[in-house]
Amino acid sequence: MAAVGLRAQIGGQTAYNFLDISGSTRIYGLGGVNISTVDGDDVMTTDQNPALLGPEMSHNVGVGYMRYVGGSNFASAKFASATGDNGAWSIGVHYFGYGSIKTALPDGTITGSTSPMDMAFSAAYSHNIGEKWRGGIALRFLYSNYAGYNALAIATDLGVNYFDPDYDSSLSLVISNLGGQVKKFNDQADKLPIDVRLGWTKALGRSPIYLNITAWNLTKWHLPYWKHTDTETGSEKVDKFGSNLFRHLIFGVEWKPTERLYFNLAYNHKMKTDMATYHRNFLSGFSIGAGLKVRNFGVGIAFAQPHKSAATFMINLTTNLYEF
Repeated sequence: MAAVGLRAQIGGQTAYNFLDISGSTRIYGLGGVNISTVDGDDVMTTDQNPALLGPEMSHNVGVGYMRYVGGSNFASAKFASATGDNGAWSIGVHYFGYGSIKTALPDGTITGSTSPMDMAFSAAYSHNIGEKWRGGIALRFLYSNYAGYNALAIATDLGVNYFDPDYDSSLSLVISNLGGQVKKFNDQADKLPIDVRLGWTKALGRSPIYLNITAWNLTKWHLPYWKHTDTETGSEKVDKFGSNLFRHLIFGVEWKPTERLYFNLAYNHKMKTDMATYHRNFLSGFSIGAGLKVRNFGVGIAFAQPHKSAATFMINLTTNLYEF
């Protein structure tokens, strides 16, 4: 019987990768990473770019829940307020719970269970720079607890957005997760997943259809992965130009027939290829979402299924306290 080699996907040398998981259904439906979608009624869309925050979101509040891979449960909440005619601030919290995991001694004796978790407390500020430009900064305090071990870290996001209402076009640049650990788990320091991202959202002519293109992981070109094969080794490393290019890009399309309704669909090639050694299905790499605003309330949902046994679902509720 031929030996079968085991391989894990190459994920880099960073921790705190939960920072890449958005609490916004709008963002999750657009591939999980989006920094250029402008929506003045939804504070949750500022999750990955503080420059999307603005005074038009004053008194906007949002909450979210996500059922994630492996029985994990995530929850988030955010509130925004204006500071004059050109500035705004927001505060938020994001909880990542990974379920109950059994603990054991080196000899395999079960000793109980533990519930690892991460939390991110955020504060952001943005300010208009002229008529079409806006800049923003977000500060996040990170707390992690795994089986009695805990750590603290601080992360900063810097963002800028250019929005032209005449052409319904939005262009953004974000430098995310700058910072480091304040308290380590042990003697080894863990790095934050620092990233540079570019995003573009554009209406197709005068239609209610919007194209979204997001480039991320721009701090490194090579993003190799392991692909399953029928050879004796069982997998092979893929590190080609085309693969690296598309693993940096997320494509999304959104249809907004009215200002109160949207549907979106996106394809994330990195997500699809990261699942290459698992039981993928046709939907792997795709995500879908929808949102509706009724009176003072907005509701958003998003769905993705990276592989057959890992469907993920998210829901958001938003409202504006000033309207009550």
